Amino acid sequence: MSTADLVQVGGLHFARGSHAVLDGVSLRVPRGSIVSVMGASGGGKTTLLNLVAGRLRPDSGQILVDGLDPSGIARQDLYRLRQRMGMLFQHSALFTDLTVFENVAFPLRRHFRLPEPLLRKLVLMKLEAVGLRGAADLTPAELSGGMARRVALARAVVMDPHLILYDEPFTGLDPISIGIIATLVRRLNDALGASSIVVSHDVHETFAIADYGYILAGGKIIAEGTPEELRASDSPLAQQFLSGRPDGPVPFHYPATEDFAAAMGIPMETREAPRP
Repeated sequence: MSTADLVQVGGLHFARGSHAVLDGVSLRVPRGSIVSVMGASGGGKTTLLNLVAGRLRPDSGQILVDGLDPSGIARQDLYRLRQRMGMLFQHSALFTDLTVFENVAFPLRRHFRLPEPLLRKLVLMKLEAVGLRGAADLTPAELSGGMARRVALARAVVMDPHLILYDEPFTGLDPISIGIIATLVRRLNDALGASSIVVSHDVHETFAIADYGYILAGGKIIAEGTPEELRASDSPLAQQFLSGRPDGPVPFHYPATEDFAAAMGIPMETREAPRP
């Protein structure tokens, strides 16, 4: 593994039953960078994050995070490695019975025994960084969707992680909240000197903050490069994804065993002749 890379994935295979979710995926995350993994829903992006975090084990291939294989180390070592990771979950995953302050404090209370004044300063610093110090005593039920995502982001970075994993950070947010989250992802990554993997299908927002990106489809990497290089990709499937075209290599119609006219019982002699 290159010392310039915090994460390196090589020849990764993972299947659920007979379905190959990831089929020979290779990528790298240079230290200090934001790397995006984009693709259609259900394409294996979240599975890749879970493999990097050690929540799943690959069928074959290798994952190295700061030189360690999450699937090949002892449980105690995996827990220590995870202390250097932060994760923003797709739907924020805040504890509904805890205040904003206690949600952000949770990782610190779980892993350390800090004096309460120090813990309070650390939590308020992170809430200040996401613009929500004044919301410390609110409950998740009192937050908008964008505010909840910002609280979850404060919790993800409260332990100053080396690696931050983002699972669809922009999903379900209004344009203003999307802009705030995108700005915070970039600012916090740079301020912490961290590296980030952003899993998303939101092209515009992701390209605005990513240093490098991969497009995942059919369990394989079909394109990679800087945002400019991805926009110029010669992959028809990548271009369909980036442009949002409804038909192309991924067809609009799901394959059927008979044509539409036959399924509707239209007599053969009344069917319109195919156009030249």
